[in-house]
Amino acid sequence: MTAKSQAIPLDAVPASWVEHAPPRLQPWLRLARLDRPIGTWLLFWPCVFGLILGAAADERRFLEWRDVYYVALFAIGALVMRGAGCTFNDIIDRDIDASVARTAGRPIPSGAITVRQAALFLVAQCLVGLVILLQFNWFAVALGAASLLLVAAYPFMKRITWWPQAWLGLTFNWGALLGFAAQTGRLDIGDAMLYVGLIFWTLGYDTIYAHQDKEDDELIGVKSTARLFGNDTRKWVLRFYAIAFTLILAAGFTEHTGWAFGFIMLAAGAHLLWQVKRLDINSPTNCLAVFRSNRETGALIALAFLLASWLG
Repeated sequence: MTAKSQAIPLDAVPASWVEHAPPRLQPWLRLARLDRPIGTWLLFWPCVFGLILGAAADERRFLEWRDVYYVALFAIGALVMRGAGCTFNDIIDRDIDASVARTAGRPIPSGAITVRQAALFLVAQCLVGLVILLQFNWFAVALGAASLLLVAAYPFMKRITWWPQAWLGLTFNWGALLGFAAQTGRLDIGDAMLYVGLIFWTLGYDTIYAHQDKEDDELIGVKSTARLFGNDTRKWVLRFYAIAFTLILAAGFTEHTGWAFGFIMLAAGAHLLWQVKRLDINSPTNCLAVFRSNRETGALIALAFLLASWLG
């Protein structure tokens, strides 16, 4: 393995546990983004929201062993399918990644992993995801399979639209629909509002994330909402977060989650406002830190749903 292929990607988390793994495994772990767990968290939280909202729709508390089992399945599924999505994205974007300073050290453009090897890795991850998906009812299985269309199209969105972050929102928050369907075998208006609200959440946080690459993106012609909004980004993120907060709150109340949900959601709303106030779009370090703080936003929203279920 060459020195170049051993290089740590610039967007990897410094001193992550991956650095202590056997050298031969490190490129594979980075390809699955296991050195950057924030994406797994952002894929996992909507699943949790959907699961708890589904229990509320069935007028029961989120306390059964089945609920714990489903959370565990979705946790593993989020980890595996986030890795699969990143692997597919890196295969498609290998030439773009090689032209961007932050991503040039990723396993495929650096030469640590070949495209053929990455494709086989992708298939293996998808098979694990399929095994997990088959644990749910058939409506949920069909719904989960449908998400592959969104995943397959996502890498191309930055080439054809200024709104690839919106497509990411459609894709990353599918778990809110899937979690609800796993519980209930159906979808309803409350879950639809949750899904749309989460899309706006993603529009906000991924616009922040995209500001890290805006200069390179401009040079190579990649589109993003960060480039589209420019210096007006803070205003747009505030709008997206306001819509997200309102729709998530409405989703909870539609399923009769009660006062506890609204009370804890105020903390989530305050955290979103804190993000907007702290954001410095001209500092990649700041943008990354604010983006990663959405793990805590998701935790607060999950806590709101959970306490509402327990106290309702």
